[in-house]
Amino acid sequence: MREYLKFYIDGQWVDPVTMQTTNTINPATEEVSGTIALGSEADVDKAVAAARKAFATWSQTTKEERLAVLERIQEEMGKRAEDLGAAVTEEMGAPSFLANGFHIGLGQGHLGTAIEVLKGFEPEELRGNTMIRHEPIGVVGMITPWNWPINQVTVKVFPALAAGCTVVLKPSQEAHFSAQILAEIFDAAGVPAGVFNMVQGRGSVIGTALAQHVDVDMVSITGSESAGVQVAINAAPTVKRVTQELGGKSVNFILDDEDLAANVAKGIGGMMLNSGQTCSATSRMLVPMSRMAEAIAAAKQAAEATVVGDPTTDVYMGPVVSKSQFESIQGYIKQGMEEGAELVTGGPGRPEGLEKGFYVKPTVFANVTNDMVIAREEIFGPVQVIIGYDDIDHGIAIANDSPFGLAGNVAGKDLEGCRAVARRIRSGWVSINDGFDFMCPFGGYKRSGNGREWGAFGFHEYFEVKGMLGYVPAEG
Repeated sequence: MREYLKFYIDGQWVDPVTMQTTNTINPATEEVSGTIALGSEADVDKAVAAARKAFATWSQTTKEERLAVLERIQEEMGKRAEDLGAAVTEEMGAPSFLANGFHIGLGQGHLGTAIEVLKGFEPEELRGNTMIRHEPIGVVGMITPWNWPINQVTVKVFPALAAGCTVVLKPSQEAHFSAQILAEIFDAAGVPAGVFNMVQGRGSVIGTALAQHVDVDMVSITGSESAGVQVAINAAPTVKRVTQELGGKSVNFILDDEDLAANVAKGIGGMMLNSGQTCSATSRMLVPMSRMAEAIAAAKQAAEATVVGDPTTDVYMGPVVSKSQFESIQGYIKQGMEEGAELVTGGPGRPEGLEKGFYVKPTVFANVTNDMVIAREEIFGPVQVIIGYDDIDHGIAIANDSPFGLAGNVAGKDLEGCRAVARRIRSGWVSINDGFDFMCPFGGYKRSGNGREWGAFGFHEYFEVKGMLGYVPAEG
């Protein structure tokens, strides 16, 4: 049983101003796995004051000084890798291979990227007679979700610290174990007092206090569309910068070639990874209408081969994060059936033999039309919808007929054909044959948010740009 009853503020583990607690439920067992303290507005005030004080000195550190801190974090993070993996499995149900692999790897990758970008960064650039100067924006409030808990914290915190900003983090109430360990890592690495602060608690309390706080200069949130909208509303009176990485209903555009069946199967594997709880998941699979039967057969075989079970064992898919998430996904599955989509495999209820835990059957719907609810709303679970297209133009029209525009993938043997389709998809991140790059900017069009994370683009979100005119006197 884990017990986390202190917050990390001003370089110390401190008691909440007022002690309130809540239990954490292990999604694989439905049993209590830990207790955390819930913060208040008063705790946020303390954390922000510490961050504001620390900003005066941290913002003036040299690149070399910040690199030294990041490299110490890198060393400490390596020491705690197994602890982080175990925490992710316990808090949100990711299978051990995934928690100890990609979950941790993303965090380490974002740290390495921040170090690499900072090494090549120069804060000043002379353009004509004007000096362009990049200065850290200030105190940043960060609100992160539960689905990729290490990734979502590190993709924000590391570039912000590298830029010279100070941070107040509010991790997800559902996945706080790994955030607690990350705070312990920062403490062991000797991050200066007040540079990184963490307050646990409810989004409606801590998130609201951060967004409204007059001494917070920027808020970065990853979460649902509704949460992002509320943060923007709360932040508006203080005219602070708000960056939002929100929902998605991304496409996997599969071209008409001999690799179609293999690409369908690969797409199903990607969709079921992390129990479908990935904002960039390609939950709308587009296939040539003339080959729908072939796609259905390949999808059925791949989904039914997905091993679901106890995430501490050798399985591909564990539970979803909570009872409420389980019930939401069940509602979407039933709605898809009522809308007339073809249920290829899966469906309502738990997989056979799993009577306890928030396990969902790997589910595939085919012959879906893009006006169905299951094709338009983010289900955030292991539910793949397959939509047929007549030709490339028709497929592009379907792909872009969405309120979201976060990500996508184009799969096919014809690289130039893939590139042409990728250019036309209205999303912030489009992979070609599942390409991956830590330096690629990640973020959304339309209701998927604004701003960018990952690589140099994410780093530059944490700066103000100052122009110093007449820096070089005009001749004559």
